[in-house]
Amino acid sequence: MLANRSGKRIAGNLTEWPDLDPAISESGDIAIGNRSDAYARGTLISEDLQLLVAHEQPERSFLLARVSLVFLLGGAVFVGCTALFAQIASARVRDRVRRVSDAFRRHDEPALDRMAAPRNPDEIDQIASQASQAVKRARQLTQAYRDMSEQIAHEIRTPLMHLDTRIMKAIARQPDQSTTAELLEARADIKRLVGTLEALLDIAASKADRGDWKGMNPVDFSSTVRQICELYQDSAEDAGYHLKWEIAEDVIVLGDEAQLRRIVTNLLDNAFKYNRSGGDITVSLQPGPRLSVVDQGPGIPAAEREKVFERFYRGTTAASGTQGSGMGLALARAIAQRHGLFLGICDDEGGARFVLTPGEGSECV
Repeated sequence: MLANRSGKRIAGNLTEWPDLDPAISESGDIAIGNRSDAYARGTLISEDLQLLVAHEQPERSFLLARVSLVFLLGGAVFVGCTALFAQIASARVRDRVRRVSDAFRRHDEPALDRMAAPRNPDEIDQIASQASQAVKRARQLTQAYRDMSEQIAHEIRTPLMHLDTRIMKAIARQPDQSTTAELLEARADIKRLVGTLEALLDIAASKADRGDWKGMNPVDFSSTVRQICELYQDSAEDAGYHLKWEIAEDVIVLGDEAQLRRIVTNLLDNAFKYNRSGGDITVSLQPGPRLSVVDQGPGIPAAEREKVFERFYRGTTAASGTQGSGMGLALARAIAQRHGLFLGICDDEGGARFVLTPGEGSECV
């Protein structure tokens, strides 16, 4: 709007001068009619002329919506990128931890060697390196212990076997009856001593290998237990016992078959040794695995149920003439623990019931 000094319109599409002072080029919001608002500035262009310029305000809600959408999309992209980066970093860390765990679990020597001397060590590599060095050190100590034990066993076993040979030669010369009986008793003592020595070595080896699954293979435990029961059948009849078994099919156990056989034979030997005359011996195998060997002997008091698994311990219910060194059950439990199994004693009416179950403990001890 072009107006004279008094504000009278000369030209333009506005009809009246608003309350703006053109002398100071005042600006502000003005009303255009009854519905529209505009932003205007009044300016004095000469002593007799003044100019008013105004424009309507844009729709701010649309602009705010666009700005909000941009910020929302930008925030979503930022959060998504952050989450993706976190997932990638987490996956890398999990993969590294998994490889370290697999190397320790599988005893992968090359992997352990690589962890012991990482190229670009970070916190995880430092922990893995220290753990690897500790494992290698423990293995060296264990191997040194085994070598020393085997050497000691060899040094003891060899003269004992020579002594046994000399006794055999003395018996072959047919001495008198009393001398022969003493020599045979000496031979039995030698065999018992050698058996005790070998059992001690087996217990130590089983405890040293506990948690090490290297060399383990799936074993058909059902077939193994059945074969052992069939082998003991004739011995049971000769001893006046009734041996019976109930074996589920396809019970598979990851382990060493020879050692698993040792568990079953030791339990049967113990049942044969302490069973009452003419008593039953029952062997049961169920999936799990859950193996039980039950006899009808004097049983084992609750206070002694852990002690019988200690080396050289013989229960108070054992007869004075019962032969044994107290190593059979200790060896059986050590082998069971080597395979992640637990050997315990459960209550049974009129006898002992030994139960082999998975895990570190049993509901009955």
